[in-house]
Amino acid sequence: VRGCLFSAFLLLLQEEEFNWLLKEEVHAVLKQLQDVLKEASRRFSMPSPGMESQLKQENFILGSSTMDQVKGVLTLQGEALTQADINLKVAKSSQALHFQFREDKQWKLQQIQDARNHVNQALQLLSSRDDSYRFKTGAEVNKLMDAVMLQLTRARNRLTTPASMTLSELATSGLMKMFSPPMPGDVMVNFYINLSKLCLTVYQLHTLPPNTTKNFKPAGSSVLHNPGAMFELNTNRFEVSHVHKVECVVPWLNDTLVFFTISLQLCQQLKDKISVFSSFWNYRPF
Repeated sequence: VRGCLFSAFLLLLQEEEFNWLLKEEVHAVLKQLQDVLKEASRRFSMPSPGMESQLKQENFILGSSTMDQVKGVLTLQGEALTQADINLKVAKSSQALHFQFREDKQWKLQQIQDARNHVNQALQLLSSRDDSYRFKTGAEVNKLMDAVMLQLTRARNRLTTPASMTLSELATSGLMKMFSPPMPGDVMVNFYINLSKLCLTVYQLHTLPPNTTKNFKPAGSSVLHNPGAMFELNTNRFEVSHVHKVECVVPWLNDTLVFFTISLQLCQQLKDKISVFSSFWNYRPF
């Protein structure tokens, strides 16, 4: 009998602890998550409609040593590259080329835009459960944490995994029409985010003879193509002769990645606490 009473007492204690977890601790964690993600959202510093001019412009210098074939100054304003100034030393002739964005052009970095949108969706999920909301089951908390973690993982992946492109896709992208003077036919550029770095890749090409069929093998999609990669465009065939990549750290992107890691840890820790009471997941306190 004593054993049964003691078991019942322990069960009651667990029920009370689980009830407290659902009522108090879950909301404390949700508040922490909101605070961290608001900081992440603030780093993206998106303007209100019509207020774009008030958004801070940041200049980043890519390539610093005197030996660099490519040097560039990029101006980032929120999610858009508003200016780009690129100097290229052509490998064979040592000829210097200089390109700038046209004054009427700016290039949206879709990775930043998508990451920001996922952060805001995570915040919306959290704000839908304010302090007055009463969680009834552990499964309900887990479902919310899974949904938030999905958005945070997608946000992080957009910054850590640049889009793969074929060389022909890059050659026909709007990016090639951004420059003044126009980019010559044997040079292509690409901008992307990799983790907390803003990257510029410049490809120098040479045209393959029309009868090149035996060893011609078009390259597939990739973030970065290597020398020797081939592609076809408008019946012409090209091969990458030189690749130059320069990059620099964007401090606020580094901050956002840290915030994503902290937030994902908070979500997982709450899920772990809930799992301790797995026998009460579907318990509905009166």
